[in-house]
Amino acid sequence: MCSSRSRLKRRRVAELTAAPTPSAIAAGDQSGDTGGGARGSGSGGGLRRLAAAAPWLLPAVILIAGVVLYPAYLMIYNAFRKYSKYGFDQGAAGWDNFKLALTFPGVPIGRILINTVVWVVVVVAGTLLISLALAQFLNKTFRGRKLVRLAVIVPWAASVVMTSSIFLNALNPNYGLATRLLRSIGLLGQDTALTQQPMTAFWVAVVVAIFVSLPFTTYTLLAGLQAVPHDVLEAAHVDGAGSAAIYRRIVLPILRPAIAVAALVNIINVFNSLPILQILNQTAGYNEGLTTTPLVFLYKNNLGPGVSSALSVINFGFCLVIIAIYLIVVKPTKQQ
Repeated sequence: MCSSRSRLKRRRVAELTAAPTPSAIAAGDQSGDTGGGARGSGSGGGLRRLAAAAPWLLPAVILIAGVVLYPAYLMIYNAFRKYSKYGFDQGAAGWDNFKLALTFPGVPIGRILINTVVWVVVVVAGTLLISLALAQFLNKTFRGRKLVRLAVIVPWAASVVMTSSIFLNALNPNYGLATRLLRSIGLLGQDTALTQQPMTAFWVAVVVAIFVSLPFTTYTLLAGLQAVPHDVLEAAHVDGAGSAAIYRRIVLPILRPAIAVAALVNIINVFNSLPILQILNQTAGYNEGLTTTPLVFLYKNNLGPGVSSALSVINFGFCLVIIAIYLIVVKPTKQQ
């Protein structure tokens, strides 16, 4: 004990000895302090550092400009141009493309907008809830855990087109195995074809979208669970907290960043998930089982790129509104 105290005293003395005295500080201030000169040349140093980093940043900037910014500019530009059905530019269109996109005869636009909101909210919420349970299960220690974790990746590794086609064939009204099973247990009528009716096909697409979204979300939340300190959980358990209270007051607050990342990525992915909706909805035309994403491609084929681009701009704004509402209501990054 005495030796440790003496060491601490010697360390403190050394720190005080190394610290600058008031006279030295004053002398430095009077002499102009070379550090101030370094700060004065900070802008030049920053420019030099930026120039040195430019060769490394330039490829990423070019990629972002070519893949994201230029297509976005072209989409907005086309939204205000009048095009023929075959893509010939016929001059400025003003807001006519936007009006036509929302009022084209035969398009149940109200039902389609409701479907879009339901599609995003139900798929993202269902994915998060199921993934929370799966991540909690996979975080436990049990025999064969590695195999189970690998099995969860399968829907993510497989193509979305292939997964949607498997569900489509399984629900085929003539030979589908899932259809036969549902009919044999009385959950499906003999003449019912789930993928050939707009609204039932829409709900089948919701189920498939949740299924293919589970792997990414589960692994994101599992990574967050593994960052929860075990000693904190043990201390809460010793203090008498129940499992539900521990999960609600300790685990979930720590998981907030992981949940935020998973939710935002899923909102963007689900909003633009065209293959699932297009493959599973076998009703032709502007049917009530659509969302705005497949409607964009129907407009492109039937009305040309101008109206299609206008709806794409509306779709993008719609996605931003949903993300903003999520951030305002849920406050996923708020510290507790």
